[in-house]
Amino acid sequence: MTEPRPVQPITILMAEDDDDDRVLTLEAMHTARLINELRFVGDGEELLDYLRGLGRYAEPGSAPWPGLILLDLRMPRMDGLTALGHLKADPDLRRIPVVVLTTSENEHDILRSYELGAASFITKPVTFSALVQLVQTLDGYWTGIVKLPPSDEE
Repeated sequence: MTEPRPVQPITILMAEDDDDDRVLTLEAMHTARLINELRFVGDGEELLDYLRGLGRYAEPGSAPWPGLILLDLRMPRMDGLTALGHLKADPDLRRIPVVVLTTSENEHDILRSYELGAASFITKPVTFSALVQLVQTLDGYWTGIVKLPPSDEE
């Protein structure tokens, strides 16, 4: 059996409009002592602006290329499914792995997320300890086991 690679820090971009969920995720990462940088956008439009270097993300260095996107489905302006469709239709963006992380357990949302190219669909945990375990598992998988595509910055 192959040993996992040494963990390489990545930028994780989380599309989440709920401030409490943002704070809890950041606290869970700190509790788990993860070294990845976590950046936030508030909706699908801001997610696409970040990835395309538009608007407030036009300044060089303001939007590090993410190795992973955590995507909520219920967001204002542009919801997660619409944003996922745009992401996976764009040849410059579609290689970024997207993990849907949402409160939804709706079968349509699950099916549609995978049809649009999500790498995983995860329902948000309800306890902080479960969230810590989730971020540890995501970190171990996406930074220690999976070989991610090179970023545009490399």
